[in-house]
Amino acid sequence: MTNSALAKQTADVSAEPATEPRVGVLVVAYNAAGTLVQTLSRLPQSFARTVDHIMVCDDASSDNTYEIGLRFKNGSHLPLTVVRHEKNLGYGGNQKAGYQWAIEHGLDIVVLLHGDGQYAPEHIEDLVQPLLDGEADAVFGSRMLERGSALSGGMPLYKYLGNKVLTKFENKLAGLDLSEWHSGYRAYRVGALAELDLSSYSDDFDFDTEIILGLHDKGMRIGEVPIPTYYGDEICYVNGMKYAQDVIRDVISFRLNKMGLGDGSHGLDTDAYDLKPSPHSSHGVLLDWLGRAKPGRVLDVGCSDGKFAALVRAHGHHVTGVDLVEHEGVSERVDAFIQADLNAGLPSETGGGYDLIVAGDVLEHVIDPESLLSDLRDRLSEGGEVLISIPNFGHWYPRGRTAVGRFDYDQRGPLDQGHVRFFTRRSFGRLIEACDMKVRETRAVGSPIDVLGRGSDNTRLIQVAERAAVVDRAATKAWPTLFGYQFLYRLERA
Repeated sequence: MTNSALAKQTADVSAEPATEPRVGVLVVAYNAAGTLVQTLSRLPQSFARTVDHIMVCDDASSDNTYEIGLRFKNGSHLPLTVVRHEKNLGYGGNQKAGYQWAIEHGLDIVVLLHGDGQYAPEHIEDLVQPLLDGEADAVFGSRMLERGSALSGGMPLYKYLGNKVLTKFENKLAGLDLSEWHSGYRAYRVGALAELDLSSYSDDFDFDTEIILGLHDKGMRIGEVPIPTYYGDEICYVNGMKYAQDVIRDVISFRLNKMGLGDGSHGLDTDAYDLKPSPHSSHGVLLDWLGRAKPGRVLDVGCSDGKFAALVRAHGHHVTGVDLVEHEGVSERVDAFIQADLNAGLPSETGGGYDLIVAGDVLEHVIDPESLLSDLRDRLSEGGEVLISIPNFGHWYPRGRTAVGRFDYDQRGPLDQGHVRFFTRRSFGRLIEACDMKVRETRAVGSPIDVLGRGSDNTRLIQVAERAAVVDRAATKAWPTLFGYQFLYRLERA
């Protein structure tokens, strides 16, 4: 026997056997006394032999679902646990409790199965297999993949049409291409669920929509497999109109979040800002100004992750970046990085003599913008400029929110949760004068409507977003104080 063969044999003997993925099932049940046993009994024997655990969650049913589940457990070989919530958690709340169990139980895959038998247990392995093969992070059973099967399976026409219309709308806004958003037969990689903030999701029936949006936002892979449609005698607890309103609100909110207009958690925002590459954006205007200037020393105040600074360096400038947080990769994108809280002013090590100082979306984040702007002025070289962008509080969006009494902070945009000061064109003009500076040039840019099509391969959505952006830019030019999303200034010493 050769040394290599002996080594291979030794390795084969000593290697630990590969562990099989642990697959569990979450059975959500509400008043399912008449269907629960039949649903569990229909699980394929091949699946029943390999499943790690099955959790039946009775959501405070008014019938004896829980007692029937316990009796079935006592006479079954299935690895079964039956729990009853003392208080009704709602369809989404019941799932949250079940997925937390899956995470804590150390499962690798969990399948959502309804206790009313609406979704065929016989097809459970079809949902699990793509996850076992590593092809997806979530797999949905779709009644719409096979043409005509939903109606032939008994889906009422009004539900079929509603499903199709809502799915098309949701796909367009979210940038997905699912055949159905409204199936409750799903399998998830538990690690993917653990990355989502499930506690913030709805307790109602639109939980299923929110989890799709959460997976998509995280870049997770979603697959679909065909399943049969079955409508029996089960009672539907879904209020169709409310459900439609909720899911429409969810996807619109998701898209607004992408535009920076959605609700965000309050508190200090330490995430890096997205680079806005469009020539019509604030970054585009600032880069245009910097590109026209001869190479010199640039101070980028509030440089974030340095991606903007990297583009400035490409114009031949030497860039020093300053920010509260040292984001990953920033030191490679700037010539020098200084970590500092701008509320305390620029640190002494920043120095002076800068040809250009950039303060993009910064002054609204500090408590005393006049002090900081004066500090920036004093760090300029002779003939130097401060380039500034600020959000316009007079824009129609914050105006409208305030006018109807719905003022609140957002994740991004004019009502960014991190803003401590608000500016209009007039109020910022007074600040410029107070700091003994004057304007060389000013511009207004419109709303980031083109973001609607970002990350989507939907050609029509992209075209609609581009056309809307053209209209918005025209409105901004005609009435900048109402339609201007941001104002930009080139300032010099007075």
